[in-house]
Amino acid sequence: MKLHFHPVSTSSRTVMLFCTEAKIPVEPVVVDLMTGAHCKEPFLSLNPNAQVPVLQDGDFVLTESSAILKYLAEKFESPAYPKDLKKRAHVNEVMDWFNTNHYREWGYHLIYPQIFPTHLRTPEAAQTATVQWGKEKSEQWLERLDKNVIGSHKFVCGDEITIADYFGAELLAAGDLIGVSFKRFPNVDRWMSTMRALPGWKIVNEATDGFAASLKGKPFVTIS
Repeated sequence: MKLHFHPVSTSSRTVMLFCTEAKIPVEPVVVDLMTGAHCKEPFLSLNPNAQVPVLQDGDFVLTESSAILKYLAEKFESPAYPKDLKKRAHVNEVMDWFNTNHYREWGYHLIYPQIFPTHLRTPEAAQTATVQWGKEKSEQWLERLDKNVIGSHKFVCGDEITIADYFGAELLAAGDLIGVSFKRFPNVDRWMSTMRALPGWKIVNEATDGFAASLKGKPFVTIS
């Protein structure tokens, strides 16, 4: 199996972290987003959406990090994707919550417009309004994650790690780029500390940590 990815891609890291921790044998293939390789052949034949990651398992091609995580967990019978119908449904629910609620505001309204030129809004008033909206909504979602999703549990779906944790933790880790602190959300902060302590975390996030270090000190609108 091949995993086409980029090390600073948030969605790529969700899959790479799970594969690293679960020791799933994938061949990593770097797609250089910085040179636009994702917008050219041969990659476009794999994913016309021009996005990473993409899993290639023989002649089967799968896009979308959430779907890839579920496929790999099922294929390798990982306990991180429980067989029990209700427990699995809860994992799916939390992954959808991250993807359709939190990440929309977090990534595309708060973080990316401040980091990547392709996400910059014009005119300046639109950029300001977008980022402020992203900050306010992200704070609301973080409060719900803290109180209603995690609560007193160790992980987001209970006291056992699931693919929802790998998925959600890497999405939240994108906040490192703009200097986000989770101290106001103690359950989120505790959970993120647990995830950052995983043996594979530093390896998978090395490139992003370097990117975040290069941005340190810039005047971002952030959460602290």
